[in-house]
Amino acid sequence: MPVLTINGARCYYRLDGADDRPVVVLAHSLGVDHTMWDAQVASLGPNLRLLRYDVRGHGASSAPSGDYTIDALAEDVIALADALGIATFAFCGLSLGGMIGLRLARRHGDRLTHLILANTSPRVADPDAMEARRRAVLAHGMPAVVDLALGRYFSPEWRASNAPALAAVRRILATTDPAGYAGCCAAIRDLDECASLAAIRVPTLVIGGDRDVSMPWPGNGGLLASSIPGATAVRLPAAHLSNLERPRSFTAALAAFLIGGDRDLDAAGAAMRRAVLGDAHVDRAAASATELTRGFQQLITRYAWGTIWTRPGLDVRTRRLLVLATTAALGRWEEFRLHLEAGVAHELEWCDVEDVLLQTAVYAGVPAANTAFHIAGDVRAASMAAGDPERS
Repeated sequence: MPVLTINGARCYYRLDGADDRPVVVLAHSLGVDHTMWDAQVASLGPNLRLLRYDVRGHGASSAPSGDYTIDALAEDVIALADALGIATFAFCGLSLGGMIGLRLARRHGDRLTHLILANTSPRVADPDAMEARRRAVLAHGMPAVVDLALGRYFSPEWRASNAPALAAVRRILATTDPAGYAGCCAAIRDLDECASLAAIRVPTLVIGGDRDVSMPWPGNGGLLASSIPGATAVRLPAAHLSNLERPRSFTAALAAFLIGGDRDLDAAGAAMRRAVLGDAHVDRAAASATELTRGFQQLITRYAWGTIWTRPGLDVRTRRLLVLATTAALGRWEEFRLHLEAGVAHELEWCDVEDVLLQTAVYAGVPAANTAFHIAGDVRAASMAAGDPERS
């Protein structure tokens, strides 16, 4: 279990992604835990190293009694990074997590490469309401605030959809330690970073939800975006937990800010092309390139593989299935076979191939699917003959 003792308290964390990638620390909202970021980690993992943790008072981290301060919560982040040997990092925080990010930018701006402030505020509009919530959970436990919090976390339509994430958040909220929740309520109640915003020099992205009744854009995200020099703003059609209600749009905003302009498209494309098609194919393509075709090979590497395949919105398995469906529908049989052979040698299983070709039969026609199934049969037979039971 990845647990460290920092600043006298237990801190649960998870670190995902390759060691050579830039680090992003993800800090969650009040009343949830590190699993709030599951969708973002799944999409961004190939490009970034993602450090999630349970904020003091939440999840598997310690929940000492008494009032917490934003200073203490920010120092927990620094202590965690130091313990893991992480000198600099991007920081993404939502709501309470964003407030921690603001304090980090003021006290430890030299440690931050980027700052993402989502659905947060430099000062809550009604500190007395936060104090009332603190008192309620101490007196009556978490049932006193669960329905109130869920009503502010998500839009009515999203709650009505009964999405799996809704039930997960309800369970996490209901089982949060009341002492930890109350301690963080105190930290939020006492926060006031308004005077320090103009001094922030870290590249900053502000994300807001147009349906966020907890921290509406005017006076909260809007204030941050207009007060932090050079800040970029993105507004999503979502309520307070925007990364759960609009996970792909939220992730796309993060990717554009953290990865977008900094990528070496040629290097990224070459690496992705090898990962998807295999070294043997790429080496053959490079060896057979001529003066006439060398520029075309560079175009494919940079544009198709470096620009499109490396986008974080869809995982590699999904992209493989899309390529199979598209090439079958268009009768691009050489490309279909190439991607089928590469796919079943890596992420794809034959049940995936069957599903995508049945889908192709419905939407692109039985003749296209018929030819595709014949080619798939040949590829599978060759796989069986080669003695690859996992892919047969």
